[in-house]
Amino acid sequence: MSLKYAVLAALLEGEASGYELSKVFDVSLANFWASTPQQLYRELERLAQDGLIEARVVRQERRPDKRMFTLTEAGRRDLDAFAATPPRRPTAIRDELLIKIQAMDGVDPDATRALVEERGAWSRGKLARYRRVRERLLAGRTEAEYLRETDRVGPYLTLMGGIGFEEENLRWCERVLTVLRQRAPLG
Repeated sequence: MSLKYAVLAALLEGEASGYELSKVFDVSLANFWASTPQQLYRELERLAQDGLIEARVVRQERRPDKRMFTLTEAGRRDLDAFAATPPRRPTAIRDELLIKIQAMDGVDPDATRALVEERGAWSRGKLARYRRVRERLLAGRTEAEYLRETDRVGPYLTLMGGIGFEEENLRWCERVLTVLRQRAPLG
């Protein structure tokens, strides 16, 4: 999948500047699709050239003008067609840490532990951010109330996927650390 559809999906929430979209990627989409600001701005240009989004310039005093982007009808049709099409292939894990764990035998166990602990800390941080987003979305409602009342359920469901992913990362990190502690006397 290209960044194209992640950007189009982000614009379902309404008009946004490139800066605002980069924040959406950091908070709402980071649990399933990562992008750098540079990639995002290049993609916005392509999408505008292809007629899938429109850009308008907003003049600002004491600040550079900003461009605001909206989804066009053609963009919505393209996104709808994409959403209705089965994925080309299942998700595959590509994780540098897993390669390092695969090759860890013969490496200082403390170095391996440090890598796993760092991953756990990263996952705890992301999980805390995702849970704050969840609380903001729920705004005091129960999950059932939110799901019944909201216009768009997709962002909540993808957020729940991100939460589950980070919870599983933490379980895996704890399991690896337990195995490494149990093996310590063997080394």
